[in-house]
Amino acid sequence: MRLLHFALAVASISLSNAVILARDASPNVLAAELLAVPLSAAKRALPNSPSGGYAPAEVACPANRPTIRSASTLSANETSWLERRRAATVDPMREFLIRMNITGFDAGAYIDAIRTNTSALPNVGIAVSGGGYRALMNGAGFLAAVDSRTFNSTGTGQIGGLLQASTYVAGLSGGGWLVGSIYTNNFSSVQTLRDGSEGSSVWQFGNSIFQGPSPGGIAGILDTADYFSDIISQVDGKREAGFNASITDYWGRALSYQLVNATDGGPAYTFSSIALDPNFQAGAMPMPFLVADSRAPGTHIVSLNSTVYEFSPFELGSWDPSLYGFAPLQYVGSNFSQGVVPTNGACREGFDQAGFVMGTSSSLFNTFLLNINSTGLPDSLRRVFTSILTDLGSGNDDIAQWQPNPFLGFNNETNRNAQSQELSLVDGGEDGQNIPLYPLIQPVRNVDVIFAVDSSADTTYFWPNGTSLVATYERSLNATIENGTAFPAIPDQNTFVNLGLNQHPTFFGCNVSNATGDHPLIVYIPNAPYITHSNVSTFDPAYNNTQRNTIIRNGYDVATLGNGTLDSQWATCVGCAVLSRSFGRTGTAVPDACSQCFTRYCWNGAVDSREPPLYNPAYKIGEVSLLSNTAGALRSSGMILVAVVMGLMML
Repeated sequence: MRLLHFALAVASISLSNAVILARDASPNVLAAELLAVPLSAAKRALPNSPSGGYAPAEVACPANRPTIRSASTLSANETSWLERRRAATVDPMREFLIRMNITGFDAGAYIDAIRTNTSALPNVGIAVSGGGYRALMNGAGFLAAVDSRTFNSTGTGQIGGLLQASTYVAGLSGGGWLVGSIYTNNFSSVQTLRDGSEGSSVWQFGNSIFQGPSPGGIAGILDTADYFSDIISQVDGKREAGFNASITDYWGRALSYQLVNATDGGPAYTFSSIALDPNFQAGAMPMPFLVADSRAPGTHIVSLNSTVYEFSPFELGSWDPSLYGFAPLQYVGSNFSQGVVPTNGACREGFDQAGFVMGTSSSLFNTFLLNINSTGLPDSLRRVFTSILTDLGSGNDDIAQWQPNPFLGFNNETNRNAQSQELSLVDGGEDGQNIPLYPLIQPVRNVDVIFAVDSSADTTYFWPNGTSLVATYERSLNATIENGTAFPAIPDQNTFVNLGLNQHPTFFGCNVSNATGDHPLIVYIPNAPYITHSNVSTFDPAYNNTQRNTIIRNGYDVATLGNGTLDSQWATCVGCAVLSRSFGRTGTAVPDACSQCFTRYCWNGAVDSREPPLYNPAYKIGEVSLLSNTAGALRSSGMILVAVVMGLMML
């Protein structure tokens, strides 16, 4: 009877618990994982806005009044945190590299020999591109694959543990939603956020932001009208506190209901509160960055030489010579002038509300709200938007207003916003750099290797073609803006398509002499169809759980080459990429296995700039029909059932 109950339990498992699983696990392991109860997404413990809601509020200024620091070095906060984080990555790095199984190389002994030498240890960054929900879901598949907490991600041929060995994780626009959601939910795993908990609206994309979460549950919403009423009320509170509001405020609030597991989408949760998380303070997780661009006053164009801003839990600012400064994120709503909050100026906290920061990095999606038909928005919200656009002008519908401008009067000679009361920030991909490499290529951070996950919609059918890498490379050649950053040589977009560099992982920068200076190795991971067409439109607003899970699973396959189906040595090659720069610094001979990997995955400098045919790639493994996914999962469960029952009967 117990066998029958066990068999029925296995056979009844839903697809949602079977999405991120490697194909080579034993039946017993798979059965145990399928029966595991999904973890619930924990609420953040630090909803620390002093107003208790969305509005910023005045606080007592600290004894050392907040100041804008020069970008000549890392901040004292990041430097101190980095010591703890680098130490915390040593053992996960050792375990990860041992699992990568580099033939003829003792990874454990190598890390043991340099574990106290930070400059010799590998330094890893991960960058997740923009691209709306497509980027969130494809990027989620990658992060699930590199997270040792994901079921079976540390098995043979898997690359789980890379996240635990990484120092930095950056997101932009849709990729910023992913990174922001993970960190505002206590560094939850993708699997946790995907499976959710009872009453949670987190990652429930079937209800679009135009509809709002299902009634009841953690979000505390009664219906769609109540949802919009709450959003309007929250933003009105910010206005009543004396701050301007832009469409990004409403966009960020709507996003938060899907991304932050708290009542009303956590209006009191701030991005800077991540720095107060005990696990973050202990260096137990990588540092997150979100990226946005600035738009100069009176302009509607964001060019490649626009100032790029990064958000970290500690700061907002830019390394670009045009600004070259950072403000303490906790106090960005304060009255800064000429680099300091003066003695007669007020200090405020809560302006860096988490949803507003995520909305700023993805402000291009303000058009989600603007383009909805007349029956989709309540009259009250439509009137609000009309008023905003009347004040700002329709050409400014994509901006996020950061007012007061923390960089008012700072670096007057080059800062385009130095005399503006408002800092206008826009979607971080508007300058063409849709992969947020900017924070990770800064020389002071000494990142060795960046895993660049590209979910861009560059081609006719919404697949990437390397445009973002080309943009970052071109920017690195601009002496007026590059500020010492270096980037490996990148071919043109036609070459990406003609040589298939956008169909599989490609390493750029293997030859360190072929670049503008010392630079990290770029491991380019382009979105591709392994089991489903993951090239959904950037502006599709809703996905049911089956669609969501299948695209996440496809992203997992993108990261693992189909769990090694396309290359059984891929995990080894990932390990070699991580070690590449460390080998050079320690004078270690490159193992033959790594040399073979570099021959296979490094761009060799070949170029084919002819106009390519229309890019419409075939499935790399085989389509999983969305209509038959559930049946397929049950068939797989049935196979597992037979294997498990047979195994138990043999005990």
